[in-house]
Amino acid sequence: MNRKNMEEQMIENYQRDENMMILVFAQWCVNNDLDPLTLYKDAYPNQEENPALKQGIDLTVSKEESEHIPDTTLLGVLSLFGNDDLAFVVTEEIKKRKLS
Repeated sequence: MNRKNMEEQMIENYQRDENMMILVFAQWCVNNDLDPLTLYKDAYPNQEENPALKQGIDLTVSKEESEHIPDTTLLGVLSLFGNDDLAFVVTEEIKKRKLS
């Protein structure tokens, strides 16, 4: 595999993994009766619409159809991609849930 092909493959892998992270986030929100767009906007108020997030939301299923996504799994995935602001917002939602 030449350098250009290898670089293209790495970019594709990263984008695929990033899309998986977005799907995990969106499904976690659905499972916890939260709006992923609202949480994302809270974390990144100055960012324009995120087409990848909208696509991830479109791929979610109802919480009854979904597997449970542990809070720690979501936080770990967000951390891997450096989404610290979103992880902070998610952590605040977890705290609210535990206080209820």
